[in-house]
Order: sequence, then structure tokens, then C-alpha cells
Amino acid sequence: MLRHLLRHGLQVVLADTVVAVIIATLRGGDFGSIFAHSQAIGLFSWGFIESGRMLLLGGALEGWPRGWKGLALVVAGCTAGFLAGTTVADALPGRPGWKATFASPRALMADIALTATFSTIIVGWFYTRGRALVQRSQVAAATHEATLARLVLLQSQLEPHMLFNTLANLRALIAADPERAQAMLDRLIDFLRATLDASRVTAHPLADEFLRIADYLALMQVRMGDRLRTITSLPPELAGIAVPPLLLQPLVENAIKHGLEPQRGAGDLRVSAVRDGAMLVLAVTDSGRGLDAAAAANARDPATAGAGFGLAQIRERLQTLHGDAASFTLSTRPEGGTRAEIRLPLPLTHTA
Repeated sequence: MLRHLLRHGLQVVLADTVVAVIIATLRGGDFGSIFAHSQAIGLFSWGFIESGRMLLLGGALEGWPRGWKGLALVVAGCTAGFLAGTTVADALPGRPGWKATFASPRALMADIALTATFSTIIVGWFYTRGRALVQRSQVAAATHEATLARLVLLQSQLEPHMLFNTLANLRALIAADPERAQAMLDRLIDFLRATLDASRVTAHPLADEFLRIADYLALMQVRMGDRLRTITSLPPELAGIAVPPLLLQPLVENAIKHGLEPQRGAGDLRVSAVRDGAMLVLAVTDSGRGLDAAAAANARDPATAGAGFGLAQIRERLQTLHGDAASFTLSTRPEGGTRAEIRLPLPLTHTA
């Protein structure tokens, strides 16, 4: 509130200075006296009107009383401001006092009219500006709600996609190894329970995201055994950063399904988070067959593709949240395999 009053008070002082210059130019006379009267009358008028406005609106910093109350407030504030301001200005050393003020009724009426005119202009300026601020805040709130709704929609589309992929993995294992399929089913139940709990929020700590990834990798290791070697790296200082849930999940699924699982022999998968200046960098790297081989395989058998949906969802969610400030890239590693990288601007919200 103090900042609000100081800002408006400074604007009134500037407006009163302009009024004093105009009066001195048109009428002539002692500029010091004119300046003192202009500032005193203007500040008192604004003070009475502003305090009355806030009283009528229950302390609100913006807004204006409706109907006759707003008009009555301007009339009363201008009248009280003129009387109080003139009294204070005339009380200064060397000023003529009220007797001189009433000596010329025409000049008195002109001063009152001038006070009312400029007070109305200043009040109108504050009202228009305050209304514009309220409208901008309403637009911002509506935009924020639309953004949240879009994120919820994108996330709701991603959840069944992840679930169906996991169930497809389980189905493939049931026929080949029922005992391992039972172990995978037990892990799947725990994994889905934790993942669905996380999916009911729009953001969670990065540490929780890594826990869900660790659960999913444990699930995949039941299926792949020693063929899947994993490493996760999350510095403690980044663990509390809030990120959208299921942000890394499609990248890990993509790395296993299209990079590691189709190749012969064991493969490495690493999930990491680092800070790079003002950016948070989340990366999923694998030692699989690489982008070119995966693209060639998908071209031969489009039914095995399916990677585009999850990656498209990541791009849409990042664009919705951060616009061009965030990025997502897929690249071939020089040593073989693929690197998927998400870059988010810092600082992001930290969770308790």
C-alpha cells in the first residue's frame, strides 16, 4: 500500500507542478505562491479523494465507487482539498491569507473550478489506469488457467500411452517367461500406483520424477535382465526443483524400446540432471543402435514406431510452460547411441 500511495503521490506532485506553470504563464504573478497553492490544494484534494475511495471500497488499492458515490466523492474531496490546501498555503510566511483570497470572488471561483477540473482529470487518469491493471490481471489469470487446463489435457493423454506401453511389455513376457512376468506384474502394480498419484498434480519435485524413473527401470530390468545397465544422477541441490510429472518417462521408454531393446547384447542407459548456468539440463543417454538405425527400422515397419507421440507431448508441454525459453533435442552420440536433452530456464519453483 505504501508503494501505491507514494507512486500516486509523486504523480500528483508532477501534475500540480504542470498546473502551477500553466497558471503562472496565463495570469502572471509570484510563481512561488502559485506553486505552493497548487501543490497544497492538489495534494489535499488527492488525499481526501483517495482516502474516501479506499474507505468506500473496503481498502482496495484499485477500483472506483459506482453511481452517485463516485461523483459525491470528487465534489467533497475537491471542496475539502481546496479549503485545506488554501489554508495551509496561506499560512506560509509572506502569504496574504484568506482575506486576500475572498477579495476577488471571480478569481476565487476560477480557482475552485480549476481545482475541480484538474482533480477530475487526475482521478480519471488513476481510475482508467487502475481499471486497465485489473483487466490485465484478469487476462493473465485467465491465461494461466488456460495454460493449466492445457497441461492437464496433455498429461491425461500421456498417462494412458505410458500405461499401454508398459502392459504391452508385460504381455510379451507372459508367454516367454511366466515367472519373470509375475515378478514384473508385482513391480508394475507398485509403479502404476506411484505414477498415478504423481499424475494428479501439475508439478512435483525432480527427486520424485527420478524415483518414478527408477521404478520404471527396475520394471524393465525384470524383462531385460542383465541386458539393461542403468545409472541415474541427481545432485542434491536440484532435487527440490518442481517439474511437470512424466517429463522424463517418454524419453526413457523411447531409449529402451527404440535404442537398447532391439540391439543384441547389453546396453547402458543414463538419466541425469545438471545445472548449466541459468538452465536446468535433463538428459537421457543410451548406447543403443542410434537414430539412423531406428528411423530405418521404423520405415520398414511403421507399426513398430510409436515414439512420436510421447516426444510430441514433451515438446507441447515445454512450449506451453516456457515458450521458446525451453528446448528439447534428440541427437546421435559420437560414441554411438542417442542423447535426449531437455533444457528448462532457472530459477524454477522449489518444493518443500
